[in-house]
Amino acid sequence: MKLDEIHDNPGARKGRMRVGRGIGSGKGKTGGRGVKGQKSRAGVAIKGFEGGQMPVYRRLPKRGFNNIFRVDYNEVSLGRIQTAIDAGKLDASQPINVEALVASGVVRRPKAGIRLLGSGEIKSAVTLDVVYATRTATAAVEAAGGKVIAQLPLEAESDQV
Repeated sequence: MKLDEIHDNPGARKGRMRVGRGIGSGKGKTGGRGVKGQKSRAGVAIKGFEGGQMPVYRRLPKRGFNNIFRVDYNEVSLGRIQTAIDAGKLDASQPINVEALVASGVVRRPKAGIRLLGSGEIKSAVTLDVVYATRTATAAVEAAGGKVIAQLPLEAESDQV
């Protein structure tokens, strides 16, 4: 047996049907599209059309809105930072900022900055360079002997991860 002798079983691979190639082919004339109408033409786009009935996307009420001025931050908890330090991904002696968190894999991609949340516990004395920090997060870092450098003032208590 040679490589050029290897082939499929007869009938294992069926050729594609070529439409619009004459009546004798079985898929001639209209090419399997039926007759007339929008769907028999090229470039059909009847996405949400329901035959004249009010479509579902118009029957349901609109809810909420998207604030185009919303600033999106990476939310990082103290427990997540301590886990990265314990694993050797973060160096506690260096300042921890967005670039360090991205390089260590704690944050996938930098957004508008880091919001530090107080859930979890931190044992290392670290310097954290963030945009926001909750009061509990700041208190926990300072209790461990570290320092929080926040660019914006402390925000209200909202420790949710």
